[in-house]
Amino acid sequence: MAEGDEHSNAAQLIGGGDDNMFSAIDRDNVHALNITVPEDAKETIKPWDERESTDKYADSNVDDQMIIHIPFIQNVRLRTLLLKSGRGETTPRRLRLFANNANIIDFDAADDARPSVDIALQEGQTGVIEYPLRAATFANIHSLSLFFSNSVGEDVSRVYFIGFKGDIRAPRKEATDKLPIPAANAADAPLVDKVGEKRGAAQSLAK
Repeated sequence: MAEGDEHSNAAQLIGGGDDNMFSAIDRDNVHALNITVPEDAKETIKPWDERESTDKYADSNVDDQMIIHIPFIQNVRLRTLLLKSGRGETTPRRLRLFANNANIIDFDAADDARPSVDIALQEGQTGVIEYPLRAATFANIHSLSLFFSNSVGEDVSRVYFIGFKGDIRAPRKEATDKLPIPAANAADAPLVDKVGEKRGAAQSLAK
């Protein structure tokens, strides 16, 4: 598939699946630039069963440009972007994705940077749309910046739902890591301690 075809090719989503990346997103730290209510950025990150909800969304503020930064709790490999955007005049028609780019701190930086992918978004859709992503480009992701622009009405861009399909690159760290407990006596001491004692004894004999 040619890169241009990949950017514009999207299919109506049929279902979720075990590869949904909702649990891998650091939702509390999702933030955005140029949205009417800052807290609304994280409201676009919803569980799969709330994907069609229109109760919560993010609107751009002074114009139709909006950047949403999405960090992940650990590195992931992304294969698909899932998106439900606004209807009518609030539909953004362009989306630039920046992978692992900490320099996207304002719109000037975003305009100057080369995006990982530049997607022409579908218009006239009411449901969640699936956009395939190039596996090699999104193979080891810890953060993603989404730059929405070019809304139909040229005033406001709206986003209801952002999701991803993929897989986690590293195993999850257990929440209850056990701390080492000191041995009650020398017989129970860890092997590494006994090796250290032998080395110390050998050095004393050498003297």
